[in-house]
Amino acid sequence: MAFDEALLGAMPRLQRPALRFYGWTERAASFGYFQKYAEVDRATRLRPLVRRPTGGGIVPHGADWTYSLAFPVVHEWYSLTAVESYRRVHEWIQKAFEGLQVPSTLASDCRRAGPGQCFVGHEEFDLLWRDRKIAGAAQRRTREGLLIQGSIQPPPIPLRRMDWERAMCDVASGEGVEWAGCTPDAGLGERVTALAAQKYSQEGYNQKR
Repeated sequence: MAFDEALLGAMPRLQRPALRFYGWTERAASFGYFQKYAEVDRATRLRPLVRRPTGGGIVPHGADWTYSLAFPVVHEWYSLTAVESYRRVHEWIQKAFEGLQVPSTLASDCRRAGPGQCFVGHEEFDLLWRDRKIAGAAQRRTREGLLIQGSIQPPPIPLRRMDWERAMCDVASGEGVEWAGCTPDAGLGERVTALAAQKYSQEGYNQKR
């Protein structure tokens, strides 16, 4: 969470989009910036709990594949509506799964089955596999840029995460994207360390509302 917030804050300096893949070393749950901690605490037994810098509901982590996207304000994605950027990121993921011979569909409606739970039921433009939600995302727009945080709950079929990540990059390359590796510089690294220590690891922040 600290890295993603720092990446968003670095967009005015970096002036180019960034795609980050990452994972979890233990079972945990993240929850939306605007959710009430007491409700989250009652809704899931997963621990630790961490408040995301983006909105959305409770997301279970551990076996999922997580990613983040950050765009500077000069990029076309920044000017999209929240619905449009949500749809486009899941169309991107859908094409990546198609490249792996995994058919999926975008949800055409909203079916809420659990309050505040991201992967219980689905929202319009969530990605579905056999009517089961396998991809959801949350967003945040600031004067610095756009941040999208997403989770893939892979379907129970033989799939390797590294193949999906490669497919994600291949799809974007087909749209004219030229990839370059990104090594965090000292400024970004220091910001991540400070946010992790002073914010995201603090009960006072995670339980602030």
